[in-house]
Amino acid sequence: MDRFHEIEVFVAVADTGGFASAGRRLRLSPAAVTRAVAGLEARLGARLLNRTTRSLSLTEAGTEFLEGARRILAEWEGASRVAGGRS
Repeated sequence: MDRFHEIEVFVAVADTGGFASAGRRLRLSPAAVTRAVAGLEARLGARLLNRTTRSLSLTEAGTEFLEGARRILAEWEGASRVAGGRS
């Protein structure tokens, strides 16, 4: 799975507060969302989310990573608009 996609999925999970709700937003299955977040955590070597059967919360590393991830996505959107306007 590509790194950018994993970042998008992580941000959606953080924004919506759940794997299923992030999946609905992104039109992915909850299992695909889980795999993407697990892949990102493995790639980073850090746990980003605390998961229980009833709740989901960001770890300290997750909170810090989320800030950077949002900046990356915002820059991507801006660059995409610029490139799309030049086509």
